[in-house]
Amino acid sequence: MIDLAIIIYGSAFFFESNFDTLSFSIFIGICWIVVSMQLGFYQIHRNTKVATLISKLFKQLVFFILVVFAFFGYYYQIDSTSGYVFKYIGAVFTTIAILKIALYFVFKNYRSYFGGNLRNIVLIGDNKETQELRRFFEKHPDFGYILQNMFDVKSAGFDLDQIKEFISENKTDEIFCSVKELNNDELLELTDYADNNLRTLKFLPNPETILAKHLKYDYYGKTPILSLRKIPFDDPVNQLAKRVFDIVFSLIVIIGILSWLTPILAILIRLESKGPVFFKQKRNGLDYREFECYKFRSMVPNKTAHLHQVSRNDHRITKMGKFLRKTSIDELPQFFNVLKGDMSVVGPRPHMVSHTHMYAERIDKFMVRHFVKPGITGLAQVSGYRGEVESDEDIVGRVRNDIYYIENWSTMMDLRIIFRTVLNIFSGEEKAY
Repeated sequence: MIDLAIIIYGSAFFFESNFDTLSFSIFIGICWIVVSMQLGFYQIHRNTKVATLISKLFKQLVFFILVVFAFFGYYYQIDSTSGYVFKYIGAVFTTIAILKIALYFVFKNYRSYFGGNLRNIVLIGDNKETQELRRFFEKHPDFGYILQNMFDVKSAGFDLDQIKEFISENKTDEIFCSVKELNNDELLELTDYADNNLRTLKFLPNPETILAKHLKYDYYGKTPILSLRKIPFDDPVNQLAKRVFDIVFSLIVIIGILSWLTPILAILIRLESKGPVFFKQKRNGLDYREFECYKFRSMVPNKTAHLHQVSRNDHRITKMGKFLRKTSIDELPQFFNVLKGDMSVVGPRPHMVSHTHMYAERIDKFMVRHFVKPGITGLAQVSGYRGEVESDEDIVGRVRNDIYYIENWSTMMDLRIIFRTVLNIFSGEEKAY
């Protein structure tokens, strides 16, 4: 209601006295409500991320611009003086955005510092997952969860009757239950209790079972179907947004940096060692298809370049190559791969073909990385899993981060990863060799 009041008052303030405010208010009001419901503009909860909030504001702004110009295109003639419409849109939506962001942080601080809007919770089960959740709530008081008790049903011997009695006596609002701590009958009993006593029940899935995955729930007719994971890139709109971003960003780098940097590096590389300026290597990309990945040559030409990964103090690396690899400048030609469509600016880093075959056989879920285009940088790289794979933990951590990226992609996440990549280049990384 506040947003609609701002929109309507703004029209009366910006437009002429003979402007049909009533028709505009009805049209914009209906469109605003419908679009808001479709985009979930007002579905902001205590666990909503700032990036999600900004994304919702941007989407709402795009549709607001469209419906405002749709109204003026139908009722009035849009001509060279239409700048006042943009002024109206800018002023109104900036006010709405500021109020929405301010309210979001007010509620967060209201929970953190004033102890308001809190929810009392209990954790059922004492294991790695529940302990991580406990530490998360302690670290993020802005979520507004107060842990009353953690029940160790296996070691301490708590039974459901004791847990239910505690919940009833202490006016607990929400129950977080680890499903691997209880059997099916106990889970059904706990569900019935929560429903009959107006308690919110949430489950922590067993990470070793299929129910721990990012599942997508659909109906084929009346038959419910669970898909193993929902990938944002399956949405054509997201595909288009990702591709447009890749093209624009790669053109900026190619024209603004590589156009003048490449001749300089070509001279320096050739002066130190004979061989090509660019190094081409087969990598596996989207749907496991092979493509040629481009880099500035950082090693002396050798027969093992396509078989053995670079290691610390590798004798094959030239002096110029050390600088290129330390600063990640050797990766810049991959923006040509991005422009061609073989790669993306952000995504799972591609491995050598020989290594891909090896990891696919040894590492669980490794092939999931090939559901999307590989990237010049990625979440795994900025999370400490770049460079040489010295142990299985390195590649497992890389796969874990890559899958999280695939299942939770957003444009804001891409921008954050790019920013962290640039930051790491200047601050230096231990495994940048």
